[in-house]
Amino acid sequence: MKNNHLTVKELPVSERPYEKCEMYGPGSLSDAELLAVILRSGTKNLRAIDLAVNVLNYSSSFPGLKGLNYLTLKELRQIPGIGRVKAIELVCLTELTKRMSKEVHKEKLKFTTPKSIADYYMQDLRHLSREQVLLVMLDSKNRFIKDTVMSTGTINASIVPVREILAQALREDAVNIILIHNHPSGDPSPSSEDIQVTKRMKEAGNLIGLTLMDHIIIGDNRYISLKEQGIL
Repeated sequence: MKNNHLTVKELPVSERPYEKCEMYGPGSLSDAELLAVILRSGTKNLRAIDLAVNVLNYSSSFPGLKGLNYLTLKELRQIPGIGRVKAIELVCLTELTKRMSKEVHKEKLKFTTPKSIADYYMQDLRHLSREQVLLVMLDSKNRFIKDTVMSTGTINASIVPVREILAQALREDAVNIILIHNHPSGDPSPSSEDIQVTKRMKEAGNLIGLTLMDHIIIGDNRYISLKEQGIL
């Protein structure tokens, strides 16, 4: 069967992704064109631009660029035309965007300001398919010591290991701590369990000289601070 698609070289110069980028800037490229530049090549029967469209449409739950955040190496390799190298390139691309976002918000990061904390950790947590509990440890002047993942739960609920969290904070000589966890549903509204765990963590911390400064819940580009809610 004859292939009626024009190859990239046969396209008008103004429609070729590389040339279009040079002439008008990267902002002129569509999502598929940007991804095609990253992929660089397609297959024998598929242009890079068409392969990019297939990648963007692969996830029925999260179509478009957002879906790239949820695709694993294994899932990417199930897309015809995406082999080992291209799959690795794509997961590295999504990781790079997360790190770029953190760098953008790093200079404004203040551990006494819930919004700056949420902005800094947003891209790390908002696309996770399971709840994850992150512990941020600070010294007496609220200077950063370390952050660490304490648990990864089911699709609906995290397991908050209060004893392990307090022990970890003491090992790092922390004085103040902040809990952060995500809601895969995208809705950061605290559950009754979230509130109970927060109160239990605060009470236990007070007994051993550790202050729980906040518990921040990350949704899909939204957050809720239990401190701002008056729960802490």
